[in-house]
Amino acid sequence: MNATLAASVEGSNPLLNIGVFALFVIITLVIVFRASRNTKTASDYYAAGRAFTGPQNGIAISGDYLSAASFLGIAGAIAINGYDGFLYSIGFLVAWLVALLLVAELLRNTGKFTMGDVLAFRMKQRPVRAAAATSTLAVSFFYLLAQMAGAGGLVALLLGVESSFAQAVVIAVVGVVMIAYVLIGGMKGTTWVQIIKAALLIVGTLAITLWVLGKYGFNFSSLLQAAVDKAGKAGESLLGPGKQYGATGTSKLDFFSLGIALVLGTAGLPHVLMRFYTVPTARDARRSVVWAIALIGLFYLLTLVLGYGAGALVGPDAIKKAPGGVNSAAPLLALELGGPVLLGLISAIAFATILAVVAGLTITASASFAHDVYANVIKRGKTSPDSEVKVARITAVVIGIVAIGGGILANGQNVAFLVALAFAVAASANLPTILYSLFWKRFNTQGALWSIYGGLAITVILIIFSPAVSGKSTSMIKTADFAWFPLSNPGIVSIPAAFILGWLGTILSKEHDEKKYAEMEVRSLTGAGAEKAVAH
Repeated sequence: MNATLAASVEGSNPLLNIGVFALFVIITLVIVFRASRNTKTASDYYAAGRAFTGPQNGIAISGDYLSAASFLGIAGAIAINGYDGFLYSIGFLVAWLVALLLVAELLRNTGKFTMGDVLAFRMKQRPVRAAAATSTLAVSFFYLLAQMAGAGGLVALLLGVESSFAQAVVIAVVGVVMIAYVLIGGMKGTTWVQIIKAALLIVGTLAITLWVLGKYGFNFSSLLQAAVDKAGKAGESLLGPGKQYGATGTSKLDFFSLGIALVLGTAGLPHVLMRFYTVPTARDARRSVVWAIALIGLFYLLTLVLGYGAGALVGPDAIKKAPGGVNSAAPLLALELGGPVLLGLISAIAFATILAVVAGLTITASASFAHDVYANVIKRGKTSPDSEVKVARITAVVIGIVAIGGGILANGQNVAFLVALAFAVAASANLPTILYSLFWKRFNTQGALWSIYGGLAITVILIIFSPAVSGKSTSMIKTADFAWFPLSNPGIVSIPAAFILGWLGTILSKEHDEKKYAEMEVRSLTGAGAEKAVAH
């Protein structure tokens, strides 16, 4: 069967795949519609009325975090590059320790709906909120673009659709369903979609993992040996470091830079940070992160079996030649194990993954624009919650349309750099400002503006002039070469630069509000006054 896997995928049952996916969409839309009955206030729309428990929010966070890149990309990376591919899983998981130890509880206590609430607490409202919204929209857009373009790339493999027009239609359908989730259900509906998707993803991957291990007598060593044998001469390199990163000093440095961006970027991802406002207490915020770490950790352990299982049963050569390339490893493994039926279920989970993540990104971006820009910058805080929510819904439609257009344009391109850019921007522009705001008494408005805009500008400029965009056969623009920055991910330069700019901007300004910092410190550590701010 392996020799004709690509043909088998094209000959699989697209109607079955579409049927399973449609069933998921119908069920989740019913749930979203039911959840929308209780969405009446701004707090309901942005923060689900703070009605979710720690475990529920932890499951939703894992649903928000485990994107198509996690499910399809990491399994493929392990199948092709072995040990080096698994390093992505480790980076994504370790990142949660930063979120748990440094930001989760403090953000929940200090803010109301968005990251801008925390940054503007003791600084000049309008410039800082505008900067926070700019950064949030930048991270959300690049992350959204990668997910939407990924949806188009998956179509060829999962539904047997190869024409660019048909893939564009599927991207548009994903966008329309995403807009419906956000418009109808707000944060409450979106959260339930993420909970369902997380449950489907973890149950699906667990079932395949047990199936694969069962084929090798539940002996992981036998599975590794089978993967090595299937890969031929290069098989031994799958078990140790250096297959993807390590051929040159630059590639080692590139991996270190990517690792820093992944580990520090998670604690600055706005759609993850916004989830902390959906729980009633700081204790629930902590519990939700512990639940998220447990579920995400379990999932990334399962990717180890998925990846090596695909390598052993399908083979690296068949994976590379299949429609979708490296991203096809998990679906091809499902086809090998359970035929078209299991492939249909896995395709539904892959689309559910994309839908849930883009819905979370869209509501975050629309909330940031409506709450930070419209309500506090344009209207200077003098607006009703109803008009704010109305603007958020209009913004969600606009963002959805832009994401559909961008996804169609980026379809077929190398979109890995978009995800890297999102993490690098989050780590460079958001995290330094959040940490300085929470922990440095002297920090002020100028420092915040310098670190956000400086981190954003440096990251985007270095990415544009990196090998991720031009100069290599794997670059986005293959026909040009204007790369002068040697690394594909700028984290190793942009993150320290943003911290330095935040420090420099602060010490060059005389603004200093010690009383406001003391108030913020008490609130961030105890939660005292947070409920009052929410009620207001």
